Amino acid sequence: MAKKQATDPTLLLGNQLCFAIYSTAHAFNRVYKPLLEGLGLTYPQYLAMLVLWERDGLSVKEIGDRLFLDSGTLTPLLKRLEAAELIKRTRSTEDERQVLIALTSRGQALRDKARAVPQGILAASGCSVTELAAMKNQLIALRERLNSAFGE
Repeated sequence: MAKKQATDPTLLLGNQLCFAIYSTAHAFNRVYKPLLEGLGLTYPQYLAMLVLWERDGLSVKEIGDRLFLDSGTLTPLLKRLEAAELIKRTRSTEDERQVLIALTSRGQALRDKARAVPQGILAASGCSVTELAAMKNQLIALRERLNSAFGE
């Protein structure tokens, strides 16, 4: 049996904001999984598709910047989307080092099916649109402050 220890409240797991965010991310993933299985996408692939549905024809770097991912993480994800015939990767004619990503007709058509995903998240959260928007804005502001603490 574990021995109970008196500890500093600042070191209690339940008092950590980072753990609340981490465990909430896991809960989100559990809700997203069945919603995205119908689309044939993983959560990271869904995020990449959201970026492309918003603005098609971006470079790998531009997508990575939007998703806070480096090209080493993003490239295998994009290759799987290409294998699924949702995107097409081509080298830029202006700069061969740049890889441009464009939606295929199949990738564009998937957007209509994806419209149900946000509604599923909203329903599972039990929150109003206003509540979720306020939380999102607070998290974005926190992310920006944390990033600026390291000069990013």
